[in-house]
Formats: sequence, C-alpha cells, structure tokens
Amino acid sequence: MGTKAVRFVTSSLATFALLQAGTANLSADEFKTPSISAVHVEWHAALDQLRSEINTRPAVASSFTFTGQRRLPGYDPRSTPALVQLNAVTSQIFTGIGRSPVPVLLPFDTAAYLDFGLHGAPNSPSLSRYQADFRPVDLFDAGPAGYDAMFSFEPGAGAGDGMPPRTFAKPVEVQITGSVLIYDLNDPVGGRGEPVKALSAQYPDLRRFIREGYVRYAFTRFGVPYVVSIQCLDSVPRERRLACREAYPIAERFLKALRVAGGLPSRPRADLPPLVAERPTERSPDFTYRPVGDIIANSGFRKQGGRADFTAYSQIRFPLQKLPAFVHSQEFRIHRSSDKPLDEIIGSTTSYPWRDNFCEARSFNVGQCPGGFGHQGQDIRPAPCPPDTEGAAEHCDPKQQSVVAVRDGVVIRSLKQQAATLQINTRTEHIRFRYMHMNPATMDADGVLNGRSVDEGEKIGVVSNYLDHPNGTSRHLHFDVQVFTRDGWIWVNPYVTLVSAYERLIRERGRVIGAETAALSPAVSPAVSPSVSPSLARVVPEDSVHPDSQEGGEN
Repeated sequence: MGTKAVRFVTSSLATFALLQAGTANLSADEFKTPSISAVHVEWHAALDQLRSEINTRPAVASSFTFTGQRRLPGYDPRSTPALVQLNAVTSQIFTGIGRSPVPVLLPFDTAAYLDFGLHGAPNSPSLSRYQADFRPVDLFDAGPAGYDAMFSFEPGAGAGDGMPPRTFAKPVEVQITGSVLIYDLNDPVGGRGEPVKALSAQYPDLRRFIREGYVRYAFTRFGVPYVVSIQCLDSVPRERRLACREAYPIAERFLKALRVAGGLPSRPRADLPPLVAERPTERSPDFTYRPVGDIIANSGFRKQGGRADFTAYSQIRFPLQKLPAFVHSQEFRIHRSSDKPLDEIIGSTTSYPWRDNFCEARSFNVGQCPGGFGHQGQDIRPAPCPPDTEGAAEHCDPKQQSVVAVRDGVVIRSLKQQAATLQINTRTEHIRFRYMHMNPATMDADGVLNGRSVDEGEKIGVVSNYLDHPNGTSRHLHFDVQVFTRDGWIWVNPYVTLVSAYERLIRERGRVIGAETAALSPAVSPAVSPSVSPSLARVVPEDSVHPDSQEGGEN
C-alpha cells in the first residue's frame, strides 16, 4: 500500500474514532483538528441581485452579459460572464477580488462608478462618492476561503445624516467578512442578538449584538454568512473611545450601501471533520506542560477554572524565532508587596512546565471561557540570555529576541496600533493570529501594516513590553487565535496550537505534568501548582479595564 493510501486510511480511521467516541473523551495526550463546515453558495441569487443593481443605470446595463454558456459546470467562469466582467472592473480597486469563492459585498456602487466613466467627465470624483462617504479601502484580502475588508469613516463625515454627533480624533474602522468556511465551536452564547427593524426588509435575518469588544451585525445572503463589525466600548462614551451605541448608525450606513462587487464560483467544498492531530512520536526529555484548561487556582473570572479545549486550530510555526520559550501567566505570579522590577519577578517563569492562561481573569469578554471573561490568548516568554562564559555563549540581546510569522499570510494593522494580526485564507482555513506588546512606532517604521504579505518564519518584530506606553508590562509576547463563525471572529484557546507547534519545532512530543488534576469537561477547576504558593497568586480586580482591541492591551 502506498504512502498516500496509508495516510488516507489512517485519517479515515482517526475521523471515525473521533466521531464515535466524541471529542470530550480525548485523553490529555491527544489533540484534534478543528471541525469546519463548508456552505453552499447560491450564485444564481447573487447574479439576480447584481442584475437589479446594474439595471439602475441603463447605459451600463447593456455592457453586461448575464447569460453564460450552457452545459458548463457552475464553477466555470464562462458560465457567469457578468461576474467576470464585474471582477475586471472592481479588481482595479479591490485587488484579487475574483479569488473570493463567495459573492463579495462591499459599500461600492459599481453601476454609478461605471456610469460616471461613460459620461467622460473631466474630473474623476473621490472613491468616497461611490462608497457612502467611506474612504478608500484600508484592507482588502480575498482568497479560497472568502474575503475580508476594512473601510474607515472619517471624523465628521456624514454630518447631519444621522451620524454620531461627536467628532472623533481618528477614523472609525468597519470590517466585513464573508466566508465559505465556518468553524464549528462549542459556543454557549452563539447565535444570539436582536433584529434591526430599519434594515429588516433588506436583511430579513439580520441580528445585532455586542460581543468580545465589537458591535456585530450578522446576516446570511446567497447561503453565505457575512458579519459586519466595529470595535467599540460597551459602556458610556469616553473621550477617546467609541461607545457601541454610537457605532450603530455607522454600521447601518455601511450595511445599507452594500452591493455585489465581485467574486467567482469555485468547486464545491466538503465539510472538514475533526481528526487526531499529527504530532511527533519521540518523547522529549525536557519539554513538559500542564493540561489544557489547568489555569492557576482562583485566577479565573470570579475564581472559576479554565476550559479544556484540545483543538490544535492550525499547524503553525512557533511565533518566537529561538527556543526554548515558555508559556506562563504574566499576571498571577506577582506578589502584591514586592518592590522588585516586574521582569525580575516574572523571571522564574522561564522554565518548564508550561501552563495555560487563556481564561485568566481580565475585563475582556471571552465566550470560550466558563465565566464569559478571560485573557483571550497566551503569554509567551523567551529564555533569558545564557551567561557568556569565555565567549563561548552565542550572542544574545534580551531586547532583540525575534518574533516571526507563524504562517504565510496578510497583515491587518493600521498605523500606531499596538497589535498586529496575521490572517490566513486558504481552501481549508480562515483564521487569524494576533501578536501584542511590540512597539507601534517600530512596527510602523518596519512596514508591518495593512495588506503586507509575509512568509512563514519571516521576522515581524521583537519581544517587547509595550502596553499603551513603553515599559507598560513585562517583556513577553501575547499571542492569540481567532476563527470565523456565524457570530464573526471569535477568540479560541491557542494553548494546544502552541504546544503542537513547539513539538514540531523540537521534533519531540512533550509530556503532560499533573494530568490527573484536570477534568476532561468544558470547565476545569484545577489545583494550585506545587511551584506556586497561594499567597503569591494575585487576582486582578474585576473592575480593572484594559481595552480589548487592536490597540488595546492585556498583561
């Protein structure tokens, strides 16, 4: 039997075993891949909508052909000539739009744009004229999984047209995602929301809700889930932060302006069931880690435990260039009365075993944690520089330890933001990885900005201690993972993803320490680590606030 056949049989048996046993029965030494559903795209409905939009400009409508060649597969471009024509126009503004396997909805009036060109006016107006006053696109990324776009609304734009009365210091960013792939999460708060009466005729199933630091509008069109979102503060307005209620009219202006702007049918996709994740077989004599969900006792929201999620959401390259590296809490091992520098206190965490800190108490809404609040990601520290004995040790600058791209992907980051997100869009994945605590000025200077393509392993920064200002936290990297669902982008626990990435890099399998203390259930109430005295565990007050955002912070 050939190698490919053996892999197929092995994968099939693993899938069958998972489906029969259920993922809740995975042992502490087994990981699984995510369960992903593929949607069926109704392209005939998309063409009908495009035809109605184009027909509003008769001079333009005559140049579009809506009847394709018969007896061709639906994914053959010749079967949808109008879409080919549309992509030829809009790709000049939204690069690669034809790569999207779902209809691309954007606040762009293609018919009006073409009609203006036909009349041969001498001065071409700004694109904002065709985009409901939203400025030219900040980010557009289309690929085999779908598309993502980000537009900005300038301070003071749309004045007197129902927009927020306050003038903000910076533009309001609006994101939209349409995806053929949906991650199937155990999501207790998923699917909720309220209807928006003013938009019910245009979007019958539209629901609005506030989740994980964003106001979101989720709807289905052409069989595809779309989510429009704006980062906001779910409270009263603040001087520099947009309140979610202030974001409503901007999001709804965006939704009213959405039109079919491109995309092209592709071969139908199959659902991706969970499999047992591939890992090295040889055991590491050194690398150890505590069980997933086994956070430090009393460190969760209202002293709740973590959550056992055995999913390796992606096969990634570990985010630090050099090893060893250590996943540990940066918040809950600090004695209140200590007058030592933070980095000196935390230095003891540069050792094995690793420990999960995804559901530690923070003010961030995290639906995947038992209490609904958590850390969003994992804190990673590089090893301290070795002592230089007789010049034998390799040169090591503790302030220049490189952070690298975990996959080939596209950067999502605006100027001055302290977080950089890497987006992956392939036939089998639609996933994001966020890095925090690198200095924004350095990232700006290095061009780590919206739309930049990076290769796996490429340096994108150094481990730093930026949190709203230099020296705002200890020197470490915060790393988190978001996957696309019908509620939009949701934070999931990256602990297992990082463990498996580290194992691939060292080519050895880690050993679970204290596995008997972790229950294999959605919520875990772990014991205190023997290496940490309860008196040293510092619980963050529930009213502490760090912004949950591209710009915001965590520790």
